[in-house]
Amino acid sequence: MKNIAALLLVLFSNIVMGATTSHALEAANIDPDDTESLKRGAKYFADYCLNCHSVALMRYSRVGSDLGIDDVTLEDMMIFTGAKVGDLMQISLEAEDAKQWFGTKPPDLSVIARSRGVDWLYVFLRSFYKDESRPWGVNNEVFKDVAMPHVLWELQGLQVATYNDVLGDDGVSRKLISGLKLVEPGKVTPDEYNQVVRDIVNFLHYVGEPAKSTRLQLGKWVILYLALFFVLMYFVKKEYWKDVKK
Repeated sequence: MKNIAALLLVLFSNIVMGATTSHALEAANIDPDDTESLKRGAKYFADYCLNCHSVALMRYSRVGSDLGIDDVTLEDMMIFTGAKVGDLMQISLEAEDAKQWFGTKPPDLSVIARSRGVDWLYVFLRSFYKDESRPWGVNNEVFKDVAMPHVLWELQGLQVATYNDVLGDDGVSRKLISGLKLVEPGKVTPDEYNQVVRDIVNFLHYVGEPAKSTRLQLGKWVILYLALFFVLMYFVKKEYWKDVKK
C-alpha cells in the first residue's frame, strides 16, 4: 500500500506543481551522508514548510532515529502542534481553506525530490522574484505563476527580474527573463541562503527514501558476497563434474 501511495503522490505532485521548465538547472551538490546538513534541513523544513506541506509518509520518530535526535529535542525542534513524536508528519491545514487561500491544495512533499529532482528544487527555491501582478506579490523563474508564496523571503530577501528583448520565430519581439537581481537583502548572505536551500533539499531527498544510504552501503557487501559465492560455486562445479565422462 505504501508503494501505491507513493506513486499516487508522485502523480499528484506533477499535476499540482506544474509543467516542466526549460530553465537551466544548477547542481544542488547535496551530501545525503551529511547528518548535520540533514538536521538543519529538518529544522528549516519544520519552521518554513510544514505549515502547508505535509510529508505524510514520514514519522517524526523516524527522523529522530535516523538523524540521532532525542525525543525531547525533536519535539522542541520540529513539533509545534499537538502531534506526538510517533505521528506522521501531517498538517492541520484544511483542503478547503488551502484552496481558498492558494487556489489549490499544497502538495505533499514526501517524494517531491524523487519526482522533480534535487537540482530542480534547489533552483526553484532560489528563483522567486517580485511580481506585483501575482496574489502574493512574487513569481518564480522556473515555475511561472506558481501559487506558492516566497516563504523564505526573510532569509533571502527580495529579487527583481531583469529582461532581454528576444525576437521569436514569428518575428515578434518578447521580453524574456535574463536573470534575477537581489534588491532587498535578507537576514543571511546569498551564499548562506544557498546553504539553507541546500539543507532543505537534502532533507527532502532523505525523506523520499530514508533507507537509501543504508541500502547503498549494504548493496556493496551483497554484490561482493555474490561475487565470492560465484567464484566458490564455479570451483565446486568444476570439482563435481571433473570425473563425469563427456
